[in-house]
Amino acid sequence: MGKVRRHGFVLEWFIGDHDPRHVHVYDTKGRFLGRFDLTRRVGHEGWQPSKKLLKLITELENEGRL
Repeated sequence: MGKVRRHGFVLEWFIGDHDPRHVHVYDTKGRFLGRFDLTRRVGHEGWQPSKKLLKLITELENEGRL
């Protein structure tokens, strides 16, 4: 399992988790916000991620963390 806390979000992912490749997104109080598909760059089940979260995901990908 991987976990990153940054910019008011907590992102978790599980090694060997089902496809599509995604992260579970929580706020800093532990409330589940949604799942984000890293391949298609969209939220699951109609969830719309914020621009702040999209920027964070791009930042983490550029750092090689995701």
